[in-house]
Amino acid sequence: MEEHPSISLCMIVKDEERWLENCLQSIYRAVDEIIIVDTGSSDSTKEICISFGAKVFDYIWRDSFADARNYGIKKAKGEWILWLDADEEMKIEDMELFLNILRLYEKDALAVPIVSYYGNFPVDAGRAYTFCSHRLFRNNKGYKFVGDIHEYPDIKGFTPDYKKDMLQIAQIYHYGYLDEVNEGKKKSERNIQILQKVKAKAEDNPWVDYHIASEYYRAGKYEMAFNQVNAAIWGFLNNKQIPPAIAYKLKYDILIISSNYDSAWPGIEKAIELYPDYVDLHFYKGLIFYEKKMYEDAITIFQHCLKLGEQNYKYLTLVGCGSYKAWYYIGMCHEKTGKKDEAFEDFKHAISIYKDYK
Repeated sequence: MEEHPSISLCMIVKDEERWLENCLQSIYRAVDEIIIVDTGSSDSTKEICISFGAKVFDYIWRDSFADARNYGIKKAKGEWILWLDADEEMKIEDMELFLNILRLYEKDALAVPIVSYYGNFPVDAGRAYTFCSHRLFRNNKGYKFVGDIHEYPDIKGFTPDYKKDMLQIAQIYHYGYLDEVNEGKKKSERNIQILQKVKAKAEDNPWVDYHIASEYYRAGKYEMAFNQVNAAIWGFLNNKQIPPAIAYKLKYDILIISSNYDSAWPGIEKAIELYPDYVDLHFYKGLIFYEKKMYEDAITIFQHCLKLGEQNYKYLTLVGCGSYKAWYYIGMCHEKTGKKDEAFEDFKHAISIYKDYK
């Protein structure tokens, strides 16, 4: 029997006792070593890591998540690097199959689906975003993390096929954007400070503007978020790049949450033209039509959302846009047009998908 490839779990931490044990408990049986880079914990973080047999290295924080992660992977001896945050858990359905996939896999990176919860405790499967991230990559190939914040492994020349290059038997559950965690750590405030420093060094990087916009959005500063995301979109265009789908998602999310429906229509059509398979953009278009009392047209749009579904991991997707939320708004449209029986059936569809949808 062939040996399975070795895996190094690499993490950076600081004062993570609230979540860390759950994270390590979820994954330590799947990995051969745990490399922890501690950037100055004053709680029981180190003790928790050591209890799982981790190698803990102290590191002076330099306002760069990429630098800290790269310090960690230099210590790793495994054939594969798995990277997680302390406020995440990784669940693997079939451990033997997981290890066999890594043994037979020919490419240098493998994506993992991520469920990122929002709102309050307890976590709710209906209040989440789904997306995909390359959390496994081969060690000793010269790959490094880039980005002082919102860092990612720079796997040059790798364009993923999300149907073939995504680990279907595993998921990562992320709790870091729950209200309690975000407020307790003052994440947005910290992140904006780092991003402003990055922007001062790289003024022509529109991704920095996008990330600043997303932090303002999370902090409820919608006007500042809107100005910043527009700057990001123009930045991509000025660099002769197509703005990414998530920039348009954020822009129209802000307009809708601010009730600026006239500003959102018809501009959203351009975004949909660029990303016709992005269910969230179609859902936002449906919301615009609903608010404009164009109910029949809105029904057609929400029905299209149901056809698109929610399993397109190319995009950051709000759970419900291609399922229960779409059914709910179809029901609302039917109710507004006096079709009570049809509305009742639509609401039943929504509840059958998400029973706690109040």
